[in-house]
Amino acid sequence: MPAAKQYLVPLVWGLLAFCVAFGAVRWSQSFRSVKPPEGMVWVPGGEFAMGNSGEDAWPDEQPQHRVRVPGFFIDMTEVTNADFRKFVTATKYVTTAEKSPTAEEILAQSPPGTPAPSPELLVPGALVFTQSQEAVPLDNVANWWKWTPGACWQHPEGPDSDLTGREQHPVVQVSWDDAQAYAKWAGKRLPTEAEWEFAARGGLPGKKFTWGDEPLDERRANIWQGEFPFKNTQADGYVRTAPVKSFPANGYGLFDMAGNVWEWCDDWYVRDLYSQRASQSVIDDPQSPAASADPTQPFMKQRAQRGGSFLCNDAYCSRYRPSARHGCSPDTGMSHVGFRCVMSAKAK
Repeated sequence: MPAAKQYLVPLVWGLLAFCVAFGAVRWSQSFRSVKPPEGMVWVPGGEFAMGNSGEDAWPDEQPQHRVRVPGFFIDMTEVTNADFRKFVTATKYVTTAEKSPTAEEILAQSPPGTPAPSPELLVPGALVFTQSQEAVPLDNVANWWKWTPGACWQHPEGPDSDLTGREQHPVVQVSWDDAQAYAKWAGKRLPTEAEWEFAARGGLPGKKFTWGDEPLDERRANIWQGEFPFKNTQADGYVRTAPVKSFPANGYGLFDMAGNVWEWCDDWYVRDLYSQRASQSVIDDPQSPAASADPTQPFMKQRAQRGGSFLCNDAYCSRYRPSARHGCSPDTGMSHVGFRCVMSAKAK
């Protein structure tokens, strides 16, 4: 090859690589220059290692695998009581917890042969966290979760509670269906698990927490301090939920991506999903599986939740890391479950 061509070929390839990189930067910057919808921030997207293969990983977040997500807008905070009230006022929407369940609905998620529930139990209500008075076995959630008639988003702990002073707290006692209805009304959608985890990492790939590798303490997130579920030192200042923005934002400007309340995602929950993905090199923008699958809950359909809550504690539930996952029945309202929404770039 003539000497001139020897230098020309790498020069041409170098220029092409520069143009591609420059174009990608300009594309990314063009979205940064677009003003996000009110209350949302732009997450640029990219490729990352989803999941966790470390010693602290739960089985459902292993193995780690490569995933690529496109850029998207995401709510800066969890949807608040004030936000949800606007939705209900505008639409007259009635949440799942405000409707009487049917025996058929309950039995559909129960093992065969389960007796039908008593009629007096088929009333509107939801599950309320009730702090125990002493140490209790941690293998029975009935020791701290109580079915409470009259509990709903407007009365989080039951009929005698209300939202006074909690307008900027995240809405709770909302089912997946309620979250979906709100998102549709707002012109948004629920995030995929991949989008949620990428956003939660805040531009810090490979780090343990949303803020990096520094140890968790009461300054960083609203979780349970003390001995769960009977002694809460309230070192972070809160017994239950905290107002949004009470703790520092992550690198993308997102608040409470760890603790406060679990957040519904769009995906059906599949316990061994990551094992199924292990053989793939890079998964592009993974969407929800077609159905849920969890051998530990074979009769219950579940949707994915992320982020942990004010009940997370190292002795029981350390799922306030970006990679941690959880599944829950989509018709369930609970004291520690809320959501935030996203919007695709093309929907802006």
